[in-house]
Amino acid sequence: MTQARTPLFTPILIGGCIIMMMGFAIRASFGVFQIPIAAEFGWPRAEFSLAIAIQNLAWGIGQPIFGALAEKIGDRKAIVLGALMYAAGLVLSSFAVTPGGHQFLEILVGFGIAGTGFGVILAMVGRATSDENRSMALGIATAAGSAGQVIGAPVAEWLLGYFPWQSVFVIFAGVMLLSLFALPMMRAPAMAGKAELEESLGSVLKRAFRDPSYMMIFVGFFSCGYQLAFITAHFPAFVTEVCGPIAAGSMLANFGVTTTSALGAVAISLIGVANIGGTILAGYLGKRYTKKYLLAAIYTGRTIVAAWFILTPMTPTTVIIFSVVMGSLWLATVPLTSGLVAHIFGLRYMGTLYGIVFFSHQLGSFLGVWLGGRLYDATGDYTLVWWIGVGVGAFSAIVHLPVREKRPEMQPA
Repeated sequence: MTQARTPLFTPILIGGCIIMMMGFAIRASFGVFQIPIAAEFGWPRAEFSLAIAIQNLAWGIGQPIFGALAEKIGDRKAIVLGALMYAAGLVLSSFAVTPGGHQFLEILVGFGIAGTGFGVILAMVGRATSDENRSMALGIATAAGSAGQVIGAPVAEWLLGYFPWQSVFVIFAGVMLLSLFALPMMRAPAMAGKAELEESLGSVLKRAFRDPSYMMIFVGFFSCGYQLAFITAHFPAFVTEVCGPIAAGSMLANFGVTTTSALGAVAISLIGVANIGGTILAGYLGKRYTKKYLLAAIYTGRTIVAAWFILTPMTPTTVIIFSVVMGSLWLATVPLTSGLVAHIFGLRYMGTLYGIVFFSHQLGSFLGVWLGGRLYDATGDYTLVWWIGVGVGAFSAIVHLPVREKRPEMQPA
């Protein structure tokens, strides 16, 4: 008697995609607020950059906490808590008038992103999907975050044309709460083997921390966070200030993109569009090829395109080319990294184990965003912080090569 095949598109995958899409749309828009907030209060660039950096660090700290919380009290309760924290952080931030106020409240936003993002939702999708479909399902769920990025920055830019930034924050808080209407779809079965269910969290963590492959995955994910967070937070401002003018009658102008400010927002959107395809392709390839080599290839590609972009005079054309190519590699690391963790250590504590790895990602995010603002204020441009990103990307390409894609023996509780 043959076992029924689990479908790829489960209600959990669809509901998770909706919540991830809304959460990442808001998160990806913060770079658009960089100039308006700094201009209103007369802050140096480093102040709001530090707020976004703290948000990324709090996201990283909160990810293993929410992963463990979901395994303890239930995935859906953890998501509700995350959405409430996300919305509260946005609303309270709309009343902040000092750099310290913004920076403190971004801790709440960061924890909200952790509760509604990769760690909790990818673990649910992974448990609810068959081995055959898991890599592809993780790719689709990750791509949903990119779909949010497609709409987040342009919608924020459009709303800022009609409302002050404070009102836009409140609108986004309402959107985050509305995403919870997808929650009834997300009833995750416990798809874990008997040995996994018997193994304690302490045993799994001890096994992971003793495994050099886990530590290499942890270290390698740092550069992903550095590059992505720096670009998300600073690329719109970078393009606004450095890019050459948009020619009248050009394709961009015909589509209503007539200023470099608008081009900066569109660039973030294009990255998201390209990443939908890139992430789904990574999920597809992750089932068929060795994940560590795919990760090394992705980091190598990022290194090359970033070096080319900073060495080439910036024009609207180079911005578009960079956005599409970098976008195709953007979150392609996520289904491969999460799939690698699940493959080596199983599904039972995937949320916690991936959350710890993701903390490294967010340490990189903190450094990328904070250094971007600090070095901009010190040097007047982003050149040095960009080259640091090139270097850490090359390091990550190398550090994944010795990873062993083999599951160690489990220790019962």
